[in-house]
Amino acid sequence: MVDKRITVDLSAYPDLVVIYLGMRVRRLRGILSLMRIGPQIGRVPGSQPDGLLRHEFLTYGLFPPHVGMRQYWRDFDALEAWARSEPHKIWWQQFVRDTGGTGFWHESYFMGGGMEAVYLDMDIETGFTAFAPAQEARGTMFSARGRMRREAGQAAPPVVGEAELYGPGA
Repeated sequence: MVDKRITVDLSAYPDLVVIYLGMRVRRLRGILSLMRIGPQIGRVPGSQPDGLLRHEFLTYGLFPPHVGMRQYWRDFDALEAWARSEPHKIWWQQFVRDTGGTGFWHESYFMGGGMEAVYLDMDIETGFTAFAPAQEARGTMFSARGRMRREAGQAAPPVVGEAELYGPGA
């Protein structure tokens, strides 16, 4: 029998965003990448970014290592502002150029409706890719804002632009 059953009133968070992130080792050098990036990410909650309500670490698998986190953000604008500022901006610029023997993914869930995701160098079906058709993250699918069809109000250019990542004429 259940000793205690509770729920939560989320009415004060109408624009809540929950984001799951993961990094999976694909090659031996990926262990070094994970050991380098992990501690940097671990310092995020201590810096108290505006809008970050909660940060939790997760383990998805041990062999090969697949770790991640779940974050609760007040709203998409706060999440995006943090993602486009330092230190995240620097990590992402380096990481998309060389994933260091790892795969990375994130999935975002919006209280007001909708979901979006991106997967980099994942060598297994993960999350939505296990059941939904995959497509290249280009054009309107390049950024989280584009995938959520929230183009209006974008405060800053992407950390790494599409042409920069794929080359001129992308």
